[in-house]
Amino acid sequence: MTYTLCALLGAALLGLDQWVKWWTSSRFAAPVPPHIYWTPDPAREFLPGLVELTRVHNYGAAWSSFSGQRWLLVGLTSLILLAVLYVLARRIVRHPLGVLAGCLILSGGLGNVIDRVRLGYVVDMFHLQFWPAYPVFNVADICVVCGAALAAVYYLRFYEKCDKKGGPHGDADAAAR
Repeated sequence: MTYTLCALLGAALLGLDQWVKWWTSSRFAAPVPPHIYWTPDPAREFLPGLVELTRVHNYGAAWSSFSGQRWLLVGLTSLILLAVLYVLARRIVRHPLGVLAGCLILSGGLGNVIDRVRLGYVVDMFHLQFWPAYPVFNVADICVVCGAALAAVYYLRFYEKCDKKGGPHGDADAAAR
């Protein structure tokens, strides 16, 4: 049941990510040289004083690292997604927090891979007004960051008690029988 609910949430978030990227691309002009990253349209308030909407084409990863390395980023992200999918499919992680973390990472990573393969860049749109130097991000980035944070909490607080096999707390599989 946990896997099904988390998979449905992940699919909904992937759909939301793709819709928000489409909406942003249809409402803001595309970046043009010499500014190939930022739209020429002014940003629009989303949450006044907190978040504004804009359109940015990110040709790299976080903070534009690895910019221009499209296929390297697609390959590395795909390998990470396959590893997370393997862990979930083999039910190596069974605690609901760990499953949720994996599904968030999958939906966010897949959302950005779709953009990179289809467009050659990732469409970003959320800009924090109170932190101007912070990069512009999207729904997929939010999913990946939240999933990674939840994965860290899961690993530090629940992995050993719930999912570790043969650890100091016994065999999780034997306890489930």
